[in-house]
Amino acid sequence: MSENVILKEKMDSAPRSSGVYLMKDVQGKIIYVGKANNLKSRIGSYFTGKDTRPMVPFLMARVYDIDFITTATEKEALILENNLIKRHRPRYNVTLRDDKTYYHLSLDPKEKFPRLQLVRKRLNSAVLYFGPYPSGLAAKETLRFVQQVFPLRSCRNRDFKLRPRPCLEYQIGRCLAPCKGLIDEESYRKLVESTVSFLKGRRRELISDLKKQMDDASEELNYEEAACLRDRIAALEHALEKQNVDWSGEKEDIRPPQDQDVVGIHSQEDNYQICILFVRGGKLLGSKSFAPIKVKTDTTEVVSSCLTQYYDGETIIPDEIIIPYHLPDEEVIIEWLTEKKDRKVVLTVPAIGTKNALLDMANENARNIWEAAHKSHQQKDAALQILQEKLSLTKLPRRIECYDISNIGGKHATGSMVVFQDGEPDKNSYRRYKIKALSEPDDYAMMYEVLSRRFARGENLPDLVVVDGGRGQLNVALLVLKDLKMKIEAIGLAKEERAIFPGKSGGKKKAGKSEDRVYLPGRKDAVYLTNWPQALHILQQVRDEAHRFALSYHHQIKQKDDLLSILDDIPDVGEARKKILLKHFGSSKKVKEASLEELQRVPGIGKELAKKIYDVSKNEEENK
Repeated sequence: MSENVILKEKMDSAPRSSGVYLMKDVQGKIIYVGKANNLKSRIGSYFTGKDTRPMVPFLMARVYDIDFITTATEKEALILENNLIKRHRPRYNVTLRDDKTYYHLSLDPKEKFPRLQLVRKRLNSAVLYFGPYPSGLAAKETLRFVQQVFPLRSCRNRDFKLRPRPCLEYQIGRCLAPCKGLIDEESYRKLVESTVSFLKGRRRELISDLKKQMDDASEELNYEEAACLRDRIAALEHALEKQNVDWSGEKEDIRPPQDQDVVGIHSQEDNYQICILFVRGGKLLGSKSFAPIKVKTDTTEVVSSCLTQYYDGETIIPDEIIIPYHLPDEEVIIEWLTEKKDRKVVLTVPAIGTKNALLDMANENARNIWEAAHKSHQQKDAALQILQEKLSLTKLPRRIECYDISNIGGKHATGSMVVFQDGEPDKNSYRRYKIKALSEPDDYAMMYEVLSRRFARGENLPDLVVVDGGRGQLNVALLVLKDLKMKIEAIGLAKEERAIFPGKSGGKKKAGKSEDRVYLPGRKDAVYLTNWPQALHILQQVRDEAHRFALSYHHQIKQKDDLLSILDDIPDVGEARKKILLKHFGSSKKVKEASLEELQRVPGIGKELAKKIYDVSKNEEENK
């Protein structure tokens, strides 16, 4: 049966209800996910030419089959479409990627005395996350300010349980010592609630609430608490006044919403750059950008995808979102956002006034970010061309894979593979290997095992293989590629001292400064790229990232084995209970840091066994 017949049958059988359609290529891979209020009508528009988006001809040339999932409402279709895009990452959909890993502040409300922590990833749905912050400095400054105004504890859970007396943070007024019972749980919980309100941007409401608490404390003659609240209010009011950009509104703006996000976009050919400005209480507080998007589509689809993907999570939804264009599915998005916020959300496309000025600023930021990214891409492309020329490579090394080994005396040996695509790390393609065959320290044999396991898969082959090491490691890589009959270019990168011969007549050579040298197949002398720092920097980045990735996995395995060796000395702790402990706490480090009460709550452990595990972990920590 031909492709046209299959698609015609799918179009004829398409339901007339709302839902999601999944377009697949000849291999059955999902290449596009879309939603519609009427699936039959929407699919028909692809075949009749009514859909004039630039990407449609490219998409339809590759579509072989279409599946449908019906939903009760168009809003449900919107949610399902977003989930499927995140899961399958189809080629022709707009997929947002952060341009870097941002810091967040996290707080676990389930803890008896919660604390704020700096984190990079959202790993627990039960934990509150605040952010993201545009830089590590911004996150740390926020945390420092919060600790000064709302003195929550900052110590680790283990230290909190075992602390014999209040710490220095208590002495300088940045903690109220809940570890020694100097503040009760109810009062501490009020402090936590105020912290959460502040971090969620409800600062004016928070000040109003704190003023009421201060008046109540004064009426009850609790002047010490009233003074603390007064100082807290003053610090918050000062923080609100410190903002550099203030949009107080103009005459035509009746009353601007308390919180606003402004979505700016810059488009150039098939490239799109998104930048979001955060305005809280009329004051510009920060911004967030995403990696440039390259897809054949129109700007309305990019903006629509930005809204559904960015606000689908723990991200704070403002009262108003200012966007550059009206969207085809605008009403559905408003309904979805309003339901998530549990309060009315407005989408605004301004033409004049303060809001339009904000939109212009967001668009200008997006343009500047795109130009900087484009310039960086050009510089990396030039560096790759230098690598190709100076290393005599047959093609441009767009995909570079680097391998490293980490072990101590052959124990806990691990290998790493990191991938750089067009000069940038592709962390989704990273792989790590636990060395299986050897227990003795043999770096060459370990490298052979890792490379053999990787290239036996024979998928997504690189343009260039880099091994961390000199001639010996390079020969191992060449042997693996020869055994597997693969024509892939490989080099070795090693940091070694460059000898210096003083004087014209020659003399005793001296050790020079340490430099990175590149070893090439069939060439006796190493190549130095010192005169081409941009090209050398890419290789150094790849090598350092491979080393970091291998070392982190090595430490992880070592920690796990260290814990298991400790547990081996405890009767009644077998393999099953070891797995229970690791699964419950997530890592061996957290098992060792767990309090007695936390260990006792683990299913299948019991109070007596929990006490034995706690005592052994504590003794091991004290011996260190």
